[in-house]
Amino acid sequence: MGLSDIITRVDAATLAADRAPGSVELIAVSKVQPPERVEAVLEAGQRMFGENRVQEAAGRWPTFQERYAGITLHLIGPLQTNKARQAVEMFDVIQTLDRPKLATTLARLSDERGQSPEVFIQVNTGAEAQKAGILPEETDAFVAEVRQLGLPLAGLMCIPPVDEDPAAHFTMLAQMAERNGLTGLSMGMSADFEIAIAMGATHVRVGSAIFGTRAYELV
Repeated sequence: MGLSDIITRVDAATLAADRAPGSVELIAVSKVQPPERVEAVLEAGQRMFGENRVQEAAGRWPTFQERYAGITLHLIGPLQTNKARQAVEMFDVIQTLDRPKLATTLARLSDERGQSPEVFIQVNTGAEAQKAGILPEETDAFVAEVRQLGLPLAGLMCIPPVDEDPAAHFTMLAQMAERNGLTGLSMGMSADFEIAIAMGATHVRVGSAIFGTRAYELV
């Protein structure tokens, strides 16, 4: 497996779902990957990447951004409010907006800067106690709150429970997005991105299938 194989599979799944070519964005999840693996994927032409930690991204991406044009960074891990300023300065997209306090902080920082990263609301579709995300029954109200704050809301994001059929969660997310007039759906990872594409994903987040097993000892 590798980048070219995943791109081929994304394209095939998009075609099989009778969707327009290029309508699904591939986010290469580079968290906890050594720099040489990330650079190899950059050399292969990938420009959209996902990181879990603000600090890890800060130590990695400025150097790459000096050498490679057109990099787009997505924050796909939990964001602490005290890291919000650094996050809005570094990331093009924040996919893990999950609570009112964070939304208020991002809106204030955006007003100060005169610009804001795009945001996705993370929905805890499985209502898992250990997982971040707004609960499904609170999502509609939170969407309205985020819009009221003037944040550029691109869509919804979810991470289904590992022991459940992801299709039900992808369907739930798509329905919530549709009734709220949102077109962005960040859903699907290495094991299930083709299912997500069939159900309308606009962004899929693929890590290990592109880079190989993550080297967690580097954390």
